[in-house]
Amino acid sequence: MRKLVNPHGGEELKPLLLEGDALKAEKKRGLSLPKVHVSSRERGDLIMLGIGGFTPLEGFMTRADWEGVCDGYKMSNGLFWPIPITLSTDEETAAKIKTGTDVALVDRESGELLATMKVTEKYTIDKEHECMMVYKTTDLDHPGVKMVMEQGAVNLAGPVTVLSQGEFPTKYGALYMTPAQTRAVFKDKGWVTVAAFQTRNPMHRSHEYLAKVAIETCDGVLIHSLLGALKPGDIPAEVRTRAISVLIDKYFVKNTVVQSGYPLDMRYAGPREALLHALFRQNYGCSHLIVGRDHAGVGSYYGPFDAHHIFDEIPKGSLETQPLKIDWTFWCYKCGGMASARTCPHDDKDRLLLSGTKLRKALSEGAPVPAEFSRPEVLEILREYYAGLEEKVEVKLVGHSAR
Repeated sequence: MRKLVNPHGGEELKPLLLEGDALKAEKKRGLSLPKVHVSSRERGDLIMLGIGGFTPLEGFMTRADWEGVCDGYKMSNGLFWPIPITLSTDEETAAKIKTGTDVALVDRESGELLATMKVTEKYTIDKEHECMMVYKTTDLDHPGVKMVMEQGAVNLAGPVTVLSQGEFPTKYGALYMTPAQTRAVFKDKGWVTVAAFQTRNPMHRSHEYLAKVAIETCDGVLIHSLLGALKPGDIPAEVRTRAISVLIDKYFVKNTVVQSGYPLDMRYAGPREALLHALFRQNYGCSHLIVGRDHAGVGSYYGPFDAHHIFDEIPKGSLETQPLKIDWTFWCYKCGGMASARTCPHDDKDRLLLSGTKLRKALSEGAPVPAEFSRPEVLEILREYYAGLEEKVEVKLVGHSAR
Protein backbone atom coordinates (compact mmCIF):
# COMPACT_ATOMS: atom_id res chain seq x y z
CA MET A 1 0.00 0.00 0.00
CA ARG A 2 1.38 3.41 -1.00
CA LYS A 3 1.73 5.87 1.86
CA LEU A 4 3.46 9.09 2.81
CA VAL A 5 7.02 8.99 4.13
CA ASN A 6 7.38 8.29 7.85
CA PRO A 7 8.22 11.13 10.23
CA HIS A 8 11.94 11.35 11.00
CA GLY A 9 13.13 8.70 13.43
CA GLY A 10 9.89 6.71 13.64
CA GLU A 11 6.34 6.18 12.47
CA GLU A 12 4.52 8.96 14.34
CA LEU A 13 4.81 12.70 14.75
CA LYS A 14 5.77 13.86 18.25
CA PRO A 15 4.30 17.34 18.78
CA LEU A 16 5.12 18.86 22.17
CA LEU A 17 2.34 21.47 22.19
CA LEU A 18 -0.26 21.21 24.96
CA GLU A 19 -3.98 21.81 24.38
CA GLY A 20 -7.16 22.27 26.41
CA ASP A 21 -7.14 22.05 30.20
CA ALA A 22 -3.56 20.79 30.30
CA LEU A 23 -2.45 23.93 28.43
CA LYS A 24 -4.31 26.23 30.85
CA ALA A 25 -2.82 24.49 33.88
CA GLU A 26 0.74 24.58 32.54
CA LYS A 27 0.45 28.24 31.56
CA LYS A 28 -0.63 29.06 35.11
CA ARG A 29 2.30 27.07 36.51
CA GLY A 30 4.69 28.69 34.04
CA LEU A 31 3.92 32.16 35.39
CA SER A 32 5.51 31.21 38.72
CA LEU A 33 8.74 29.82 37.23
CA PRO A 34 12.07 31.63 36.72
CA LYS A 35 12.17 33.24 33.28
CA VAL A 36 14.62 32.60 30.46
CA HIS A 37 14.23 34.93 27.50
CA VAL A 38 14.50 33.35 24.06
CA SER A 39 15.66 34.89 20.79
CA SER A 40 13.69 34.98 17.56
CA ARG A 41 15.61 31.95 16.23
CA GLU A 42 15.00 29.99 19.45
CA ARG A 43 11.31 30.92 19.35
CA GLY A 44 11.02 29.42 15.87
CA ASP A 45 12.78 26.26 17.02
CA LEU A 46 10.43 26.01 20.00
CA ILE A 47 7.34 26.31 17.82
CA MET A 48 8.71 23.64 15.47
CA LEU A 49 9.21 21.40 18.51
CA GLY A 50 5.62 22.18 19.53
CA ILE A 51 3.97 21.31 16.21
CA GLY A 52 6.08 18.22 15.54
CA GLY A 53 8.21 19.82 12.84
CA PHE A 54 11.34 18.71 14.70
CA THR A 55 10.09 15.19 15.47
CA PRO A 56 11.45 13.24 17.32
CA LEU A 57 13.32 15.85 19.40
CA GLU A 58 11.98 16.32 22.94
CA GLY A 59 13.71 19.61 23.66
CA PHE A 60 16.97 21.51 23.38
CA MET A 61 20.18 19.55 22.82
CA THR A 62 22.78 18.52 25.37
CA ARG A 63 26.48 19.17 24.98
CA ALA A 64 27.02 15.61 23.73
CA ASP A 65 24.23 16.16 21.18
CA TRP A 66 25.71 19.53 20.14
CA GLU A 67 29.14 18.01 19.64
CA GLY A 68 27.81 14.99 17.74
CA VAL A 69 25.68 17.13 15.43
CA CYS A 70 28.50 19.58 14.71
CA ASP A 71 31.15 16.94 14.09
CA GLY A 72 29.22 13.96 12.71
CA TYR A 73 25.60 14.84 11.86
CA LYS A 74 24.22 12.73 14.71
CA MET A 75 23.00 13.14 18.26
CA SER A 76 24.30 11.13 21.21
CA ASN A 77 21.56 8.52 20.64
CA GLY A 78 22.65 8.06 17.02
CA LEU A 79 19.77 10.01 15.44
CA PHE A 80 20.76 11.88 12.27
CA TRP A 81 20.54 15.66 12.72
CA PRO A 82 22.41 18.31 10.67
CA ILE A 83 22.24 21.56 12.71
CA PRO A 84 22.32 22.05 16.51
CA ILE A 85 18.98 22.97 18.08
CA THR A 86 20.12 24.76 21.22
CA LEU A 87 18.98 27.32 23.77
CA SER A 88 21.37 29.88 25.27
CA THR A 89 21.29 32.45 28.04
CA ASP A 90 23.70 34.83 29.76
CA GLU A 91 25.97 33.76 32.61
CA GLU A 92 24.05 35.75 35.22
CA THR A 93 20.72 34.05 34.39
CA ALA A 94 22.37 30.61 34.10
CA ALA A 95 23.96 30.99 37.55
CA LYS A 96 20.50 31.34 39.13
CA ILE A 97 19.18 28.14 37.54
CA LYS A 98 19.89 24.76 39.13
CA THR A 99 19.91 21.64 37.00
CA GLY A 100 16.80 19.55 37.58
CA THR A 101 14.58 22.61 38.02
CA ASP A 102 11.94 24.01 35.66
CA VAL A 103 12.03 27.38 33.91
CA ALA A 104 9.62 29.42 31.79
CA LEU A 105 10.77 30.25 28.25
CA VAL A 106 9.58 33.74 27.35
CA ASP A 107 9.75 35.58 24.03
CA ARG A 108 12.37 38.31 24.34
CA GLU A 109 10.42 40.71 22.13
CA SER A 110 6.76 40.20 23.10
CA GLY A 111 7.13 38.80 26.62
CA GLU A 112 4.79 35.92 25.73
CA LEU A 113 5.18 32.66 27.67
CA LEU A 114 6.10 30.13 24.98
CA ALA A 115 7.07 26.99 26.90
CA THR A 116 8.27 25.43 30.11
CA MET A 117 11.48 23.43 30.31
CA LYS A 118 13.20 21.10 32.75
CA VAL A 119 16.87 22.07 32.75
CA THR A 120 18.92 18.87 32.69
CA GLU A 121 22.28 20.40 31.82
CA LYS A 122 24.15 23.70 31.62
CA TYR A 123 27.19 23.89 29.36
CA THR A 124 29.42 26.16 27.31
CA ILE A 125 30.44 25.64 23.70
CA ASP A 126 33.17 26.71 21.30
CA LYS A 127 31.10 29.08 19.17
CA GLU A 128 33.76 29.38 16.48
CA HIS A 129 33.85 25.59 16.16
CA GLU A 130 30.07 25.49 15.63
CA CYS A 131 30.35 28.22 12.99
CA MET A 132 33.13 26.44 11.10
CA MET A 133 31.31 23.10 11.12
CA VAL A 134 27.82 24.40 10.33
CA TYR A 135 28.46 27.58 8.30
CA LYS A 136 31.98 26.83 6.98
CA THR A 137 33.14 30.28 8.10
CA THR A 138 33.64 32.47 11.18
CA ASP A 139 33.11 35.68 9.21
CA LEU A 140 30.80 37.94 11.24
CA ASP A 141 29.34 39.32 8.01
CA HIS A 142 27.63 35.96 7.59
CA PRO A 143 24.18 36.38 9.24
CA GLY A 144 24.18 32.84 10.68
CA VAL A 145 27.64 33.26 12.18
CA LYS A 146 26.64 36.63 13.65
CA MET A 147 23.61 34.94 15.25
CA VAL A 148 25.72 32.22 16.90
CA MET A 149 28.46 34.57 18.09
CA GLU A 150 25.91 36.93 19.67
CA GLN A 151 24.00 34.24 21.56
CA GLY A 152 24.38 33.75 25.31
CA ALA A 153 27.51 32.24 26.84
CA VAL A 154 25.72 29.26 28.43
CA ASN A 155 23.53 26.66 26.77
CA LEU A 156 20.61 25.06 28.62
CA ALA A 157 19.49 21.54 27.69
CA GLY A 158 16.33 19.67 28.52
CA PRO A 159 12.83 18.58 27.48
CA VAL A 160 10.24 21.27 26.74
CA THR A 161 6.48 21.57 27.00
CA VAL A 162 5.29 24.05 24.36
CA LEU A 163 2.44 26.41 25.21
CA SER A 164 2.12 28.68 22.18
CA GLN A 165 2.62 28.94 18.43
CA GLY A 166 3.21 32.67 18.69
CA GLU A 167 1.44 34.94 16.22
CA PHE A 168 1.72 32.56 13.27
CA PRO A 169 -1.79 30.97 13.31
CA THR A 170 -3.47 34.36 13.73
CA LYS A 171 -1.24 36.30 11.34
CA TYR A 172 -1.24 33.76 8.51
CA GLY A 173 -4.48 31.84 9.01
CA ALA A 174 -4.94 28.83 6.72
CA LEU A 175 -1.54 29.46 5.11
CA TYR A 176 0.15 28.30 8.31
CA MET A 177 -0.13 24.52 8.65
CA THR A 178 1.38 22.03 11.07
CA PRO A 179 2.94 18.77 9.85
CA ALA A 180 -0.22 16.89 10.89
CA GLN A 181 -2.29 19.29 8.79
CA THR A 182 -0.16 19.05 5.63
CA ARG A 183 -0.16 15.28 5.93
CA ALA A 184 -3.96 15.32 6.18
CA VAL A 185 -4.17 17.54 3.08
CA PHE A 186 -1.88 15.23 1.10
CA LYS A 187 -3.86 12.16 2.13
CA ASP A 188 -7.12 13.87 1.19
CA LYS A 189 -5.72 14.61 -2.27
CA GLY A 190 -4.41 11.07 -2.65
CA TRP A 191 -0.81 12.29 -2.87
CA VAL A 192 2.03 9.98 -1.83
CA THR A 193 5.04 11.52 -3.54
CA VAL A 194 5.25 15.20 -2.64
CA ALA A 195 8.12 17.55 -3.47
CA ALA A 196 8.78 20.46 -1.12
CA PHE A 197 9.85 23.75 -2.67
CA GLN A 198 11.69 25.81 -0.07
CA THR A 199 11.51 29.56 -0.52
CA ARG A 200 12.30 32.78 1.29
CA ASN A 201 11.72 34.79 -1.91
CA PRO A 202 8.83 35.50 -4.25
CA MET A 203 8.87 32.97 -7.11
CA HIS A 204 10.36 34.12 -10.40
CA ARG A 205 10.34 32.09 -13.62
CA SER A 206 13.22 29.86 -12.53
CA HIS A 207 11.40 28.90 -9.31
CA GLU A 208 8.23 28.24 -11.31
CA TYR A 209 10.22 25.99 -13.64
CA LEU A 210 11.68 24.00 -10.72
CA ALA A 211 8.23 23.41 -9.23
CA LYS A 212 6.80 22.31 -12.57
CA VAL A 213 9.68 19.88 -13.17
CA ALA A 214 8.80 18.30 -9.81
CA ILE A 215 5.10 18.11 -10.71
CA GLU A 216 6.06 16.06 -13.78
CA THR A 217 7.40 13.29 -11.52
CA CYS A 218 5.55 13.70 -8.20
CA ASP A 219 1.87 13.72 -7.23
CA GLY A 220 2.14 17.33 -6.13
CA VAL A 221 4.32 20.13 -4.77
CA LEU A 222 4.28 21.87 -1.39
CA ILE A 223 5.46 25.45 -1.87
CA HIS A 224 6.71 26.01 1.66
CA SER A 225 7.58 29.59 2.59
CA LEU A 226 9.69 30.62 5.54
CA LEU A 227 7.55 32.82 7.81
CA GLY A 228 10.18 33.68 10.43
CA ALA A 229 12.86 36.36 10.46
CA LEU A 230 15.04 37.13 7.44
CA LYS A 231 18.04 39.36 6.82
CA PRO A 232 17.52 43.05 6.01
CA GLY A 233 16.45 43.62 2.41
CA ASP A 234 14.57 40.33 2.01
CA ILE A 235 10.89 40.58 1.06
CA PRO A 236 8.40 40.04 3.95
CA ALA A 237 6.36 36.84 4.08
CA GLU A 238 3.01 38.62 3.63
CA VAL A 239 4.12 40.10 0.30
CA ARG A 240 5.94 36.98 -0.83
CA THR A 241 3.05 34.61 -0.17
CA ARG A 242 0.57 36.91 -1.93
CA ALA A 243 2.81 36.92 -5.00
CA ILE A 244 3.07 33.13 -4.86
CA SER A 245 -0.72 32.79 -4.57
CA VAL A 246 -1.31 34.73 -7.79
CA LEU A 247 1.35 32.66 -9.57
CA ILE A 248 -0.31 29.39 -8.49
CA ASP A 249 -3.73 30.67 -9.49
CA LYS A 250 -2.67 31.87 -12.95
CA TYR A 251 0.08 29.47 -14.03
CA PHE A 252 -0.32 26.05 -12.36
CA VAL A 253 -2.81 23.25 -13.01
CA LYS A 254 -5.44 23.11 -10.27
CA ASN A 255 -4.77 20.69 -7.40
CA THR A 256 -1.09 20.19 -8.19
CA VAL A 257 0.21 22.70 -5.61
CA VAL A 258 -0.33 23.37 -1.91
CA GLN A 259 1.08 26.61 -0.48
CA SER A 260 1.97 26.76 3.19
CA GLY A 261 4.47 28.35 5.56
CA TYR A 262 6.60 27.32 8.52
CA PRO A 263 7.74 29.34 11.57
CA LEU A 264 11.55 29.17 11.46
CA ASP A 265 14.03 31.98 11.05
CA MET A 266 16.50 31.63 8.19
CA ARG A 267 19.94 30.44 9.25
CA TYR A 268 21.62 30.81 5.81
CA ALA A 269 23.66 27.66 6.50
CA GLY A 270 23.74 26.53 2.87
CA PRO A 271 24.37 22.76 2.57
CA ARG A 272 23.70 22.00 6.25
CA GLU A 273 20.44 23.93 6.10
CA ALA A 274 19.44 21.99 2.98
CA LEU A 275 19.69 18.81 5.08
CA LEU A 276 17.57 20.39 7.83
CA HIS A 277 15.03 21.45 5.21
CA ALA A 278 14.80 17.87 3.96
CA LEU A 279 14.53 16.50 7.50
CA PHE A 280 11.62 18.61 8.67
CA ARG A 281 9.89 18.33 5.26
CA GLN A 282 9.89 14.57 5.93
CA ASN A 283 7.88 15.38 9.05
CA TYR A 284 5.52 17.48 6.94
CA GLY A 285 4.97 14.44 4.68
CA CYS A 286 7.19 15.31 1.70
CA SER A 287 9.08 12.55 -0.09
CA HIS A 288 11.39 14.96 -1.93
CA LEU A 289 13.03 18.36 -1.51
CA ILE A 290 13.76 20.46 -4.59
CA VAL A 291 17.41 21.54 -4.34
CA GLY A 292 18.52 24.09 -6.91
CA ARG A 293 21.48 26.43 -7.10
CA ASP A 294 22.89 27.80 -3.82
CA HIS A 295 20.11 26.37 -1.66
CA ALA A 296 19.82 28.33 1.62
CA GLY A 297 23.01 30.20 0.81
CA VAL A 298 24.03 33.80 1.27
CA GLY A 299 26.75 35.83 -0.44
CA SER A 300 29.54 33.67 -1.84
CA TYR A 301 30.17 31.47 1.20
CA TYR A 302 29.13 28.25 -0.57
CA GLY A 303 29.63 26.76 -4.00
CA PRO A 304 26.50 26.84 -6.21
CA PHE A 305 25.93 23.11 -5.85
CA ASP A 306 27.41 22.32 -2.42
CA ALA A 307 23.85 21.60 -1.24
CA HIS A 308 23.62 18.89 -3.92
CA HIS A 309 26.87 17.22 -2.90
CA ILE A 310 26.15 17.08 0.83
CA PHE A 311 23.30 14.60 0.33
CA ASP A 312 25.88 12.18 -1.10
CA GLU A 313 28.20 12.68 1.86
CA ILE A 314 25.85 11.84 4.74
CA PRO A 315 25.39 8.21 5.89
CA LYS A 316 23.05 6.19 3.69
CA GLY A 317 19.55 5.92 5.14
CA SER A 318 19.85 9.16 7.17
CA LEU A 319 16.68 10.56 5.60
CA GLU A 320 13.66 9.15 3.81
CA THR A 321 13.09 12.46 2.04
CA GLN A 322 15.39 12.64 -0.96
CA PRO A 323 16.74 15.61 -2.94
CA LEU A 324 15.52 16.49 -6.42
CA LYS A 325 18.78 18.00 -7.65
CA ILE A 326 18.26 20.49 -10.43
CA ASP A 327 21.04 22.28 -12.30
CA TRP A 328 21.42 26.01 -12.93
CA THR A 329 18.21 27.25 -14.56
CA PHE A 330 17.66 30.27 -16.83
CA TRP A 331 15.70 31.65 -19.73
CA CYS A 332 17.33 30.75 -23.05
CA TYR A 333 16.45 33.06 -25.94
CA LYS A 334 17.52 30.46 -28.52
CA CYS A 335 15.56 27.65 -26.84
CA GLY A 336 12.65 30.05 -26.46
CA GLY A 337 11.91 29.11 -22.87
CA MET A 338 13.16 28.02 -19.47
CA ALA A 339 16.01 25.52 -19.52
CA SER A 340 18.88 24.22 -17.40
CA ALA A 341 22.55 23.58 -17.97
CA ARG A 342 21.63 19.92 -18.53
CA THR A 343 19.09 20.65 -21.27
CA CYS A 344 20.32 23.79 -23.05
CA PRO A 345 23.29 23.59 -25.49
CA HIS A 346 23.65 27.34 -26.02
CA ASP A 347 26.15 29.93 -24.78
CA ASP A 348 25.89 32.30 -21.84
CA LYS A 349 25.19 35.21 -24.20
CA ASP A 350 21.89 33.53 -25.13
CA ARG A 351 20.83 33.06 -21.50
CA LEU A 352 19.09 35.29 -18.98
CA LEU A 353 20.25 34.15 -15.54
CA LEU A 354 17.56 34.53 -12.90
CA SER A 355 18.00 35.07 -9.16
CA GLY A 356 16.08 36.53 -6.26
CA THR A 357 18.99 38.87 -5.54
CA LYS A 358 18.88 40.30 -9.08
CA LEU A 359 15.12 40.70 -8.92
CA ARG A 360 15.21 42.51 -5.55
CA LYS A 361 17.98 44.81 -6.80
CA ALA A 362 16.07 45.73 -9.97
CA LEU A 363 12.83 46.37 -8.12
CA SER A 364 14.45 48.39 -5.33
CA GLU A 365 16.18 50.59 -7.93
CA GLY A 366 13.07 50.95 -10.09
CA ALA A 367 14.89 49.30 -13.00
CA PRO A 368 13.00 47.48 -15.76
CA VAL A 369 12.52 43.72 -15.30
CA PRO A 370 12.46 41.59 -18.47
CA ALA A 371 9.21 39.70 -19.10
CA GLU A 372 11.25 36.47 -19.16
CA PHE A 373 12.35 37.06 -15.56
CA SER A 374 9.05 37.10 -13.73
CA ARG A 375 5.30 36.89 -14.42
CA PRO A 376 3.57 40.29 -14.77
CA GLU A 377 1.05 39.57 -11.99
CA VAL A 378 3.92 38.82 -9.60
CA LEU A 379 5.83 41.94 -10.63
CA GLU A 380 2.74 44.08 -10.02
CA ILE A 381 2.57 42.95 -6.39
CA LEU A 382 6.30 43.42 -5.86
CA ARG A 383 6.39 46.85 -7.47
CA GLU A 384 3.52 47.92 -5.22
CA TYR A 385 5.53 46.77 -2.19
CA TYR A 386 8.69 48.65 -3.24
CA ALA A 387 6.68 51.77 -4.09
CA GLY A 388 5.30 51.65 -0.55
CA LEU A 389 8.84 51.49 0.84
CA GLU A 390 9.80 54.58 -1.15
CA GLU A 391 6.75 56.45 0.15
CA LYS A 392 7.69 55.60 3.74
CA VAL A 393 11.24 56.87 3.18
CA GLU A 394 9.92 60.11 1.65
CA VAL A 395 7.51 60.66 4.54
CA LYS A 396 10.31 60.04 7.03
CA LEU A 397 12.60 62.49 5.25
CA VAL A 398 9.88 65.16 5.08
CA GLY A 399 9.17 64.70 8.80
CA HIS A 400 12.86 64.99 9.57
CA SER A 401 13.12 68.18 7.49
CA ALA A 402 10.15 69.70 9.30
CA ARG A 403 11.91 69.27 12.61
